[in-house]
Amino acid sequence: MKKEDTKSSMKGIITITAMGAGYVAVAGLDEDIQIEPQFLNTALHGDEVEISLFPQTEKGRVSGEVVKILKRAKTEFVGVVDKKKGKTFSFVIADDKKMYMDIFISPNESGRVQHNSKVLVQIKKWDDPKKNPEGTILKVLGKKGDNNVEMESIVLEKGFQVGFPPKVEKEAQLLEKRSKPIPHKDIAERRDFRNITTFTIDPEDAKDFDDALSFQTVSDGVFEIGIHIADVSHYVKEGTQLDEEARYRGVSIYLVDRTIPMLPEILSNDICSLNPHEDKLTFGAVLTIGADGHIKKVWLGRTIINSNKRFTYEEAQKVLDEKKGEYYDELHRLNALAKLLRGKRMKGGALDFGKEEVKFKLDAKGKPVSIAEKPILDAHKLVEEFMISANREVASYLSEEIKKIKKGASVYRVHGVPKKKSVDELFFFLRMLGHEIGAKGEHISSKELNELFKKIEGTPEESLVKTVAMRSMAKAVYSTKNIGHYGLALEHYTHFTSPIRRYADLLVHRILEKHLKGGVLSPDEIARYHATAVALSQREVDAVDAERSSVAYKQVEYMMERAGNVYEGVISGITTWGVYVEESHTKANGMIKFRDMKDDFYAFNKETYSLRGTKSKKKYSVGDQVKIKVIGGDLERRTLDYIFA
Repeated sequence: MKKEDTKSSMKGIITITAMGAGYVAVAGLDEDIQIEPQFLNTALHGDEVEISLFPQTEKGRVSGEVVKILKRAKTEFVGVVDKKKGKTFSFVIADDKKMYMDIFISPNESGRVQHNSKVLVQIKKWDDPKKNPEGTILKVLGKKGDNNVEMESIVLEKGFQVGFPPKVEKEAQLLEKRSKPIPHKDIAERRDFRNITTFTIDPEDAKDFDDALSFQTVSDGVFEIGIHIADVSHYVKEGTQLDEEARYRGVSIYLVDRTIPMLPEILSNDICSLNPHEDKLTFGAVLTIGADGHIKKVWLGRTIINSNKRFTYEEAQKVLDEKKGEYYDELHRLNALAKLLRGKRMKGGALDFGKEEVKFKLDAKGKPVSIAEKPILDAHKLVEEFMISANREVASYLSEEIKKIKKGASVYRVHGVPKKKSVDELFFFLRMLGHEIGAKGEHISSKELNELFKKIEGTPEESLVKTVAMRSMAKAVYSTKNIGHYGLALEHYTHFTSPIRRYADLLVHRILEKHLKGGVLSPDEIARYHATAVALSQREVDAVDAERSSVAYKQVEYMMERAGNVYEGVISGITTWGVYVEESHTKANGMIKFRDMKDDFYAFNKETYSLRGTKSKKKYSVGDQVKIKVIGGDLERRTLDYIFA
């Protein structure tokens, strides 16, 4: 940034690092402005701030100080009470490591909490950076380390609520009374699929069923596949308490041991859920497909179904593998068509980030007793492919409608091309692992990436490469501006298939219904949907963070119980302070600190991100398969300590 391009005072959003330094992103500037810890002046991560710039040296980084907090991003924090013996006051040490100051709790409030208990606290005053922020306790969660307390802490820390307000629960109960049995008028205008073979395929522990597939043969080599989605918009109307709460939550959150639903269970597990052998109101994308995978016709509209069976993924896969069982013919044909559809997508440049996740088995107290990889089955891919097809067809229809009438908007799921800097870093990382990428310029070839993924399939470094490649991509977000989806290689894409657990899908249902009836969105609605899309994108980030935090907590808890055991892992990163290793079975990340590498003195090569022993010449590089021993960890920080074994 040139000196003459700067102003003495600027506004922006501040990012606080774990080390306590701040960086302010200012519109129009290529480089963030650095704020040293002593110049934060009470600014917290995510705050909108006004900053004043310091005089700059010729080659130094642009720096400054915060002069005013314009808008707080967050005032509520979960933390552990630190109450010294004999003291009437206490402090709360926030779980959020970007909260760099302990929060002072007055004697009046300290009497109701115990040392080492966990609480939700709100900052009520902080205008002096030399003093601790003053807080008030909103909720006492319980004893630190208790499973329920820790899981609730994760949810609250990300700004979500566990239970529903009484007004919301009351609305849900009234809906239940009005909707059973389904009134005839609600069925009359729907396309009836109740006599057509239909089933759901979901995880074994699923309680809410968003989607079902119907199948029938139209003629020789031509099939009609119905992708039927729970018609949440029929029940949850704009302006209701239910709708406001769902919009605020944005998504359901799936922690290791529980689900925090977007809608009350009366709706998510009963009224809207596509439970077997029950009439259910749905929104359908019905595809007429040839045996070659070519989609000949698409019909969109409201449907009613009665699911014949609830399959788990494993049950559906068993039928496919054994070539016999309930609905084998339908499953076999759906699987064959899904493979054709997927093949066409991959040929068109879609990226295959299929990355195995871990599943925990917990005891009665919530402690993990085993961790296993969740395999990616053909049954998973079958469902995924038809959901992608439905999302694509709905987005394509809405795009064409909006273009035709030359006004209106929709909510799309968009994914931009990766930035050049991210691509360069990915190329560098891949070359360190010995993979040559021939692409030049700003964009990476999705075809070449897929070839690489195929090449490393089944190798120890597969998970690491896919993780790094995913991080190099732009984040998929919700937007009223359709820029396409890079990762899926689709010009039109949206989220239509999960309205029980995603508010964006509920919005798309409303928009689709309006267009199918010949209506258009008003300017006010368009503006509201734009703002909601931005908010939902952030809500999704918060939910993913919560889910990852719960997984990391259980991984650390599991591994710490097994201190002294030797495991296999892959080096996932090397820094100036240690070596990061991902354990191969549990996927638990930990660090080997340099101070614990006592067999030699190691030199760090910044160019290759590798270590070499000065005496032994032993070399460690990113991607190396190694043996590690667990020596400890920190549950609060969700970190593990390893040593080489």
